[in-house]
Amino acid sequence: MVVVRETVGANRQDDAFTRSGKVKVKLPDGKEIEMETAWWDFIGDTHIRFVFDGPQTMRNATPRDLERLGLKTVEQALALALENLKRVYGEPKSSPWEGDIMSVDGKSPDLDSSYFLDRAYWQGLLKIHPEGVVVCVAKRGGLLYAPLSNTRAVDGLRRGVSYLYASSGTLRVSSGLYLFQDGKWSVFQAPAKH
Repeated sequence: MVVVRETVGANRQDDAFTRSGKVKVKLPDGKEIEMETAWWDFIGDTHIRFVFDGPQTMRNATPRDLERLGLKTVEQALALALENLKRVYGEPKSSPWEGDIMSVDGKSPDLDSSYFLDRAYWQGLLKIHPEGVVVCVAKRGGLLYAPLSNTRAVDGLRRGVSYLYASSGTLRVSSGLYLFQDGKWSVFQAPAKH
């Protein structure tokens, strides 16, 4: 599977994946270790992590795990992870949220934010909203969007993203807003500086 997580203080402008490399992780006992991860920086203040979905927790994948699975590129790993996500938790579905804002949901709220990475889903929405869609991925269980042409709904996302992000505690993902337009992502509203 794949999950979207926050990179505190980042604001990448590229719609591209860049290998994160080794990271320092703090263990529950307070000890800090360096770890080789299958993480890639993405856009704004987000990065993606490849994980193995277990009954109680998710275990981070390593570059060695991806090699063992024959996955040579991040694109190959992402395609497989999204295929697994949809097989286990269903296709993403849009439903009304509030104030003309739409919510994107699957069968596991903890993984709703992963649908942010499903370009095919967003491409399908461009057929209905060719002008583009503004997307908020403030927390793991909250993926919201509004058509760019609906200024009222977009203003609602602009005003609400800070609260949604701040109130999500350890489940927060991004304090920015993103525009999907012409088949690619851009930063629509920069993430807050912490």
